Amino acid sequence: MRFAQFRLPLSIAAGLLTTASFAVEPGIPSQFDSDIYSSFAQADGVPPVPEMPRSGVPNEDVYQYRAAAPQEAAVEEGATRYLETEFLTSRGIETYGWVDVGIGANNWGADWNGPITFNDRSWQGMMNQLYLVNERVLQEDFSIGGRIDLLYGTDFLFTTAAGLDAYRGGYVDPLGLSGPRWYSNKYYGLAMPQLYAEVGSQERNIKFGHFYTLIGYEVVPAIGNFFYTHAYTMQYGEPFTHTGVLGTWNPNDQLSIIGGVTNGWDNWDNGLTSDGSTIINGKENNNAAFLGAVTFSSSDGSQALIIANSSGNEVGSDNGAGGINVGNRSVTSVVYTNEFGPKLTYVYQSDFGYQAYANPTYETRGQQTGSAYWYGVNQYLFWNFTDNLIGGLRFEWFRDNNGTRVASNLRNDVFNDTPTGGGYAGNFWEMTWGLNYLLGSNIVIRPELRYDWFAPDVGSGAGAAGTLPYGRNLDQFGQFYGGCDVIWQF
Repeated sequence: MRFAQFRLPLSIAAGLLTTASFAVEPGIPSQFDSDIYSSFAQADGVPPVPEMPRSGVPNEDVYQYRAAAPQEAAVEEGATRYLETEFLTSRGIETYGWVDVGIGANNWGADWNGPITFNDRSWQGMMNQLYLVNERVLQEDFSIGGRIDLLYGTDFLFTTAAGLDAYRGGYVDPLGLSGPRWYSNKYYGLAMPQLYAEVGSQERNIKFGHFYTLIGYEVVPAIGNFFYTHAYTMQYGEPFTHTGVLGTWNPNDQLSIIGGVTNGWDNWDNGLTSDGSTIINGKENNNAAFLGAVTFSSSDGSQALIIANSSGNEVGSDNGAGGINVGNRSVTSVVYTNEFGPKLTYVYQSDFGYQAYANPTYETRGQQTGSAYWYGVNQYLFWNFTDNLIGGLRFEWFRDNNGTRVASNLRNDVFNDTPTGGGYAGNFWEMTWGLNYLLGSNIVIRPELRYDWFAPDVGSGAGAAGTLPYGRNLDQFGQFYGGCDVIWQF
């Protein structure tokens, strides 16, 4: 794979971050009715329409905090916003950001942490995110808003979109990644995960541009997750961003409906064109996709259910003749949250994904020939020990039915480096234990321990040394990981 390289040192990226201007987010109700977001969200926001809001978070921004710590009693004052100026705030423009730095390692002494993507390097300190947001939030009455996000750091690679901050070159990989445009080296670069405008009110609005997905539970912004590492469902089973148009309608306090048309997964403007290389049963096709979600929340705000779907044409496989096969890719996610009391919160998430014309080398009995499937279930438990200390547990099963989704050392794969691995048809399991310690209004510390293991299907070709996802020589069925990061908001 060939990339056009743009060398972007940190000093230039930091300069670019200071020039960003406004934006907003879809009105999905929060999973937790929690005061923690007085300190880990917007300090001043309009009251959201749906139930279960994040305290102090504008309704449009709830998405980016949805997988963060459920905290009932927290710091009363919001995080100090060092970038706010009277000139911008008087015009309704919020400016804020954060820095996320951390380190993690595996028990095998391998340089890479196997299928773990965002925290992929072992015993190497990483600045995962230097993140800046500029936004103008919609008001209760008709108004115009917008948002732009810039991310510099090691996480940049997993949030790029073809045609914007990345190229597309006919390369097929588990995440649909293409060559990044703006990077200093394979570890650090710049991405623009959101760039959109919005018109309407808190109750009804239309968004158009580039924005984060509605699918799943865990999110890209570090401040929106409890754990430092991510679940397999989020890393390999879901899109990260879309480009298109979304409409939101909140008919009452307990229901939110979102729907629209996008360019598919992680795609800015790269169409499935008529150049002769894009083939589906000998016919050309387009990549217009549906994206939508429905959210129900209980009258007391203690429970919420979100059902989201994305469906449209995507690259399924190489066709063996210098081109690519294209077929429908659909994924549906279900997220259910139950706040049992002031201390205990439970979250259930499941995904089911399908790709036509994937042409996998391994297929299971009774499946549709040429198709690939992936699905999984995540369960989370959170316990508030004190006002500033929260514990969390995540247990996950993820099924890569045909070995087309999960990869080991994916960053190397994108940059044509070694070692890499893939074709892991079978069941992935992981359990993660973690803590969130809130240090004042602007800092959170997130230590965690994690154990992963892989059970390959008999006959899939995985199982021998060099065909497994973990270990120095990709020769291990399981992996123990420990890591910790610190997030500072500014």
